[in-house]
Amino acid sequence: MRINRRTALLGGLGAAALGAMPAGAQDITFFRIGTGATAGTYFPIGGLIANAISNPPGSRACADGGSCGVPGLVATSVASNGSVANANAIAAGTMQSGFVQSDVAYWAYTGTGIYEGRPKADGLRAIASLYPESFQLVARKGSGIKSVMDLKGKRLSLDEPGSGTLVDARLILAAYGLTEKDMKAEYLKTQQAADKLKDGTLDAFFSVSGWPNGAISELAVTTGIDLVPIAGPEADGLVKKFSFFATDAIPDDAYKNTPGVKTVSVNALWVTSIKQSEALIYAITAALWNANTRKLLDSGHAKGKVIRLEDSLQGLGIPLHPGAEKFYKEKGIIK
Repeated sequence: MRINRRTALLGGLGAAALGAMPAGAQDITFFRIGTGATAGTYFPIGGLIANAISNPPGSRACADGGSCGVPGLVATSVASNGSVANANAIAAGTMQSGFVQSDVAYWAYTGTGIYEGRPKADGLRAIASLYPESFQLVARKGSGIKSVMDLKGKRLSLDEPGSGTLVDARLILAAYGLTEKDMKAEYLKTQQAADKLKDGTLDAFFSVSGWPNGAISELAVTTGIDLVPIAGPEADGLVKKFSFFATDAIPDDAYKNTPGVKTVSVNALWVTSIKQSEALIYAITAALWNANTRKLLDSGHAKGKVIRLEDSLQGLGIPLHPGAEKFYKEKGIIK
């Protein structure tokens, strides 16, 4: 029996069942995942997930060693300006899904924080919580920056406009009684900031990402860096004031010849719109947690190893998409 993509999805079948269906009659559904800068962690993780959930027409069936993604689905990892840009694009209907920091998702959904006075993006829905995103304050070795307070008068990048990193960098500085006026602030993508730090025209930069971050790893090897702790009473107060923050740590082995530090983190969420069909998001969620996807995540990126089904509902801050909720209920993750 030849079943096209629409019929299969509307049947609400799981990815494994869909994978056994003939591909010849499938339509193609394109599903974009907004990520971040290519040098960050979002982009490669997005590529892994896009590969895992895709199953273009003509692909070998999952049972025969082929793709275990959603038949007819072609997912792509799209570089973007990060969390805020992704949330806005999903709300506007120009992106099907994207990675959004838990704090940004909460603010967008509730119309609070940085979204105060703006229309609520109350159509945002979560597919999964993926992994903690550490605040990485990276300083050029020899810059004399050993604490957040040492940033006074220094050349610091707070990340690009529209990014979640910029939003939270300002919150962190405020917790220590600082503002951008206390330093020579710049607003650069991670790779641009890393390049300027390498050539000595920047002293430090913020990055909110899973470790190891590719651009930071390269700096650790070629230039030499210090990770600056975000800890102490100021950080404790930050976590207490904003529930989407959590205490965190970057280990000694995250970057070559660079001691680890205590820091804070938020969660990286995979977010979509309530306008996406329940059957499609159910099938995508099932494909995300397929055993074959587990292999891709474990081997594809260090942060992929911490994307676990048992942690998939941690710190969401926004409602689940009904399709994702259906999957988690069936798996007993939601009682």
